[in-house]
Amino acid sequence: MSELITYHAEDGIATLTLNNGKVNAISPDVIKAFNAALDRAVEERAVVIITGQPGILSGGYDLKVMTAGPKEAVGLVTAGSTLARRLLSHPFPVIVACPGNAVAKGAFLLLSGDYRIGVEGPYKICLNEVQIGMTMHHAGIELARDRLGRAAFQRSVNNAEVFDPQGAREAGFLDKVVPAEQLHETALAAAREMKKLNMLAHKNTKLKVRKALLEALDEAILADQNHLG
Repeated sequence: MSELITYHAEDGIATLTLNNGKVNAISPDVIKAFNAALDRAVEERAVVIITGQPGILSGGYDLKVMTAGPKEAVGLVTAGSTLARRLLSHPFPVIVACPGNAVAKGAFLLLSGDYRIGVEGPYKICLNEVQIGMTMHHAGIELARDRLGRAAFQRSVNNAEVFDPQGAREAGFLDKVVPAEQLHETALAAAREMKKLNMLAHKNTKLKVRKALLEALDEAILADQNHLG
């Protein structure tokens, strides 16, 4: 397994830890490692926990790739949106344990999980695309529209509002906020509870619940390729 995503499996729980420098930038290689780790987790029928290092989940897409040219940017955004779709339709539960800043694609990782736990503290969760001069991509809009509250969706996508942990919970980025020292155990406890689910029923129900979102994402990914390309 690539060192960009460390993989630790124990008792039917697979913990995937982003490990790509101080901001955990999402690069093509990180996405490739993500998919390989998810393949392994499916084989092991494991509940998945996604996390980062203290203080950071991810600062978003690798800007060196995003500014290399239109082809590179489109390729990375397409791969990232496809990863979000995969997480949303993953056959086993996906928990995101957020240890700090989750910006742009980092925040979209939160929106792609089944249960999201954040730590207390002075950090930010936001979709900052319009702040840095990027028009929000179609897939991002559809994902945010589905997972955020109505008012928070407008403020987050159109205004690039920065949320603290409690505000992020109210907006829909997080489900629970705990002290930093409790993040790991809280995520494991949630995973143990989710292991009690009937996984076939979980998968089939998730696909029913998210049918419209998954279809909208498929259309949005194509629209982004056509528009950005």
